[in-house]
Amino acid sequence: MKQSETRIPPLREDEWTDGQRRQLEPAYRKGGFYNLVGTLSRHPEASKRIGQVSAHVLGPTSTLPARDRELLILRTAWLCRAEYEWAQHLLIGRQAGITDDAFDRCREGPAADGWTPLEASLLQAADDLHAQQRITDTTWAALAQTYDTQQMMDIVIAVGQYTLVAMALNSFGTPLDEGLQGF
Repeated sequence: MKQSETRIPPLREDEWTDGQRRQLEPAYRKGGFYNLVGTLSRHPEASKRIGQVSAHVLGPTSTLPARDRELLILRTAWLCRAEYEWAQHLLIGRQAGITDDAFDRCREGPAADGWTPLEASLLQAADDLHAQQRITDTTWAALAQTYDTQQMMDIVIAVGQYTLVAMALNSFGTPLDEGLQGF
């Protein structure tokens, strides 16, 4: 599936209101103003709420190890055909220790050779949630051998949040940021 043409373009700096300027300028000046942020900024209240959940998933309040979280996000991006999400999380995934070989296996899914049983179960959780909107009993049991209650919840929250982000990016036609390589 091809990325949609840009339907909702990222907000340009010359379009910012005073309130948006206060919120966006620090990231913009540091080079952290991504097309995703610019697009979502066209709906400030929704952007703030989506950002709060993203901050949990990507930040220190999440109970998941960064590598595990990134495997979940990458598999979700692939399943949702979210090119922007995939490209951004290739960079973040590398910082979390994911190799090019593992990126390729994310595309193939949980049955690909080379995953540990835990990694395969993480990818299977993303597949289950994508296909059935729930983690199957078998996958849940496998993950629950390693993860505690909050971690199990964070698995669902991470996949759910990045499914929402994928839907937004794909529907809005958010263009890739400069220097990113898509599918």
